[in-house]
Amino acid sequence: MNKEYEIVKASYESIKDKIPYVPEIALVLGSGLSTFLDGKNIDKEINYDEIKNLPKPTVAGHSGKLIFLHIGDKKVVCLSGRLHYYEGNSTVEAVRPMRILKLMGVEKLILTNAAGGVNKSFNKNDFMLITDHNALLMPNPLRGENIDEFGPRFPDMTEAYNKNLSDAIRKASKNLNIDLKEGTYMQLPGPTYETKAEVSFASILGADAVGMSTAIETIAAHHAGMKVCGVSLITNMAAGIAPGPLNHEDVVKEGKASSEKFSKLIEEAIKLM
Repeated sequence: MNKEYEIVKASYESIKDKIPYVPEIALVLGSGLSTFLDGKNIDKEINYDEIKNLPKPTVAGHSGKLIFLHIGDKKVVCLSGRLHYYEGNSTVEAVRPMRILKLMGVEKLILTNAAGGVNKSFNKNDFMLITDHNALLMPNPLRGENIDEFGPRFPDMTEAYNKNLSDAIRKASKNLNIDLKEGTYMQLPGPTYETKAEVSFASILGADAVGMSTAIETIAAHHAGMKVCGVSLITNMAAGIAPGPLNHEDVVKEGKASSEKFSKLIEEAIKLM
């Protein structure tokens, strides 16, 4: 049996008896977006500390909890806190939560993030539906011996972002009269924000937004047969486009400022999935 599969299985087994139900949908909350949970009735919380073999997030705005709740009639698990490559995790470790979700029985995954806008037609606080990604500068999380229990050696990535789930987000935005941009997300290693030259390079490669997460999670989840969709909150315009320097505090602040609209969009989308 594959070593990483044994690790993931042990992680799942360590919390199996604490899981209140099989979630239909998982939602990963990006930086500053954990306010999505404010005022909601929580069925169960599991701290990452309770999960065997799972590192704890070290970044502000990522509490490190699995939170089970209902959105309408949908059973949902939220990951309040994600693992990043730049924290010192390998990409394999960073995507471990996605594989634990798969063993829980999750089939649909919504990934959210705070991102820098590269497309000059975007504005701060825009929402962008992720229609594709570029992860060429990241170590692939499937590198090494394939985990046959999850998926094939060479998974097709033509539709990494599921059309039906993406259409639910589009419909939710129309129902709520929320402007929704669409585009390609590029994951870079971090933790430095991008230089002006790197942003220019990302634009040449077709990126509309850049960040330090999400794409490798999509790869692992898609490999495991999960249906994936994603939304970026453009918390700032990227270097060379934005006036002045960038900092994480502003990213978290902008995430919180847009949290009400974000919550409405995601809630409506979940109900339509």
